[in-house]
This record gives sequence, structure tokens and C-alpha cells, in this order.
Amino acid sequence: MDYVEQINLENKRKLQALLKELPKFCAIFFRYLDTKNTSSRTRLSYGYDLRLFFGFIQQSNPLYANMAMQDIPISVLDEMTPMDIEEYLAYLSYYEKRDGRALTNGEKGKSRKLSSIRTMYNYYFKKELIKTNAPSMIEAPKKHKENIIHLDKDEVAELISAAENGSSLTERQLASHQKTRYRDTAILMLLLGTGIRVSECVGLDLLDVSFKNNGLRVVRKGGNESTVYFGEEVAGALFDYLELERPLLAKKVLPEHENALFLSLKHSRLTTRSVEKLVKKYTGAANISKKITPHKLRSTYGTNLYKETGDIYLVADALGHKSVETTRQHYTAMDDDRRKLAGKYSGSIFHGAPPT
Repeated sequence: MDYVEQINLENKRKLQALLKELPKFCAIFFRYLDTKNTSSRTRLSYGYDLRLFFGFIQQSNPLYANMAMQDIPISVLDEMTPMDIEEYLAYLSYYEKRDGRALTNGEKGKSRKLSSIRTMYNYYFKKELIKTNAPSMIEAPKKHKENIIHLDKDEVAELISAAENGSSLTERQLASHQKTRYRDTAILMLLLGTGIRVSECVGLDLLDVSFKNNGLRVVRKGGNESTVYFGEEVAGALFDYLELERPLLAKKVLPEHENALFLSLKHSRLTTRSVEKLVKKYTGAANISKKITPHKLRSTYGTNLYKETGDIYLVADALGHKSVETTRQHYTAMDDDRRKLAGKYSGSIFHGAPPT
């Protein structure tokens, strides 16, 4: 069983546990989602979103306060009004989990959770199991464009230098750095040089890497396979890791993780959380003030590729976006910069030379 299969199996197990909590009528909705070829991660996200929604109903409606969530009848959906849905969205701004942790949602989080209950309502409404569709009458929270946070070339150089040399790391960090510096450098260069997702990075196996054509076999979101190509700098970093460090990390590797490309000091496949910590550690050591995550390294790759080529379709393909519109939403701000530059150059018709 490969990494993707293991993750899918774990997600299915978590969803099965969730379905034991959710109202019984939700079972047919999740069977419907399964027929739509949604990913296991997507279905699990729906499960968490709906548990939060029905938990809100229990908190806000005395009729269901002392009722087990599983026993909530489907008629509750018809009882919800557009005002109730708006109240739910307001509730999402700040609420506490069962363990007492406080959570907040901005525009993006609220939109996604509204989308989850809309999809559920639409299914039951079309099947004529409910008579009303309150979420369809609510506009999604307006999402404001966010500036793409990425590293400039100097910051990239400083980040890689911190990983290679261990500069500015604490004494404790240096102890592990001596055992993982080639691995850490290879990961950072791979994320920056290919734009793959952190989940795709940790899911790589040894046989997914080909130095013959400098390519990676990557399993994208949704399970589709793709070949991603890398340059000589990335190839060098991967080769150094495979030759000089991975054999040491693999000495006591657990059998189920022996094919993993990137190994941890715990003799298992590296996790996404570990890579997130790794990126945070080295951006701190490099004294980079921006809040950088693995996804921001992906944005750095996409930004540089778009600046170099101006080809939004190439960027969409390289990043593994199913729709070019997803890419366009993220990188249209850069189009504005290009238009402004065109405006500056238009002045050369009067002055004879373009601005520098």
C-alpha cells in the first residue's frame, strides 16, 4: 500500500467514526458524495463541517439541546430560516471546540463551511426530502483579494544558506541539523523549484524520482498522476541527500516506510506537519520577517514562473490546478503590475527611451 492509499484509508476510517456522530439521515448524502468521485479528504472535510453545523443547532435550539446528534431528524433542515443561517455564519467568527480551544473563521473559512451545508441542502431538496433551502438564499461572504506572499531571490538564497550551513540555529536545532541538513536542503529546494504541494512532497517514494529525465511522479489532489520536472540545482540537492544522508536515516526504518523518499529521525516517512516546522525553523534562522509556510514556497515558484513566462496556462499546469481560473484568481494582481509597467513604457514614445 503506497502513501496515498494509506492516507485515503485513514480518511475513510475517520469519516466512518464521524458518521456515528452525525444525524442518521446524513448517511445517504455521503453515499452520494462517494458516487461523485470526490476525494476522501473532501468527504472528511464535509463531515467536519456538518458536525459543526449540527452542533450549532444543538447549542442554539433548546428542542435539540438534550438530543443526541444522531437522533436529530431531517425535518430540522426545513426549520432553519435564512436568518438562522446568517446567525450560524456569525457564530463561525468565534466559537469554542469541545476541548475548550477557541477557533475563528475569516471570509474563506465561512465560505467553505457555507458551501458544505449548501451542497447537503441541495441534495436533499432535489431528492424532495426537504421543502425549503435556506442556505441557497444566503450570499457567500465576499472574499477580498489577498496579496501573494512569496520570497524574493535574496530571501530564497538566505533560506537555502540557513539549511545548508545551520547558521543562527539553536544548539538543540543544530544537533538534529547535523543529521538532516541534506534532507532539509533537498526539501526546501524541491518545494521552491517545482511548486509541488507539501502533501505531494511527503508522499514521494524512491521510485518516483528519475534522474534520467529529472522528473518526479506526483499524485495530485484527486488522485491524478503527473510528471513534474526539476532543474539541475534540485537534482544536485536530491542526489546529495540520497547518497550521503538517506542511507543513515534508513538503517532502522519501519518496514511500511522503507520506500519513502524523505525519512524522519523517527525512522518513518516525514509528515506534512514536520515539513511545516522545518520551513518555520529555517525562515526564522534566515531572519525572514514574512510568515512563510510550505504553501508560500509553492507561491514563490508560481510567482517566479509567471513573471518569467507570463503564461497563466503553463503556471496552472505546473501547479496542478484543475482549472486555470483557480490560478488566475491568485495571480491576476501580477497582471495589474504588468499593465502599470506597460503604461510607463508608453511614455518612451515622447521621451525616446524606456524608463529603467
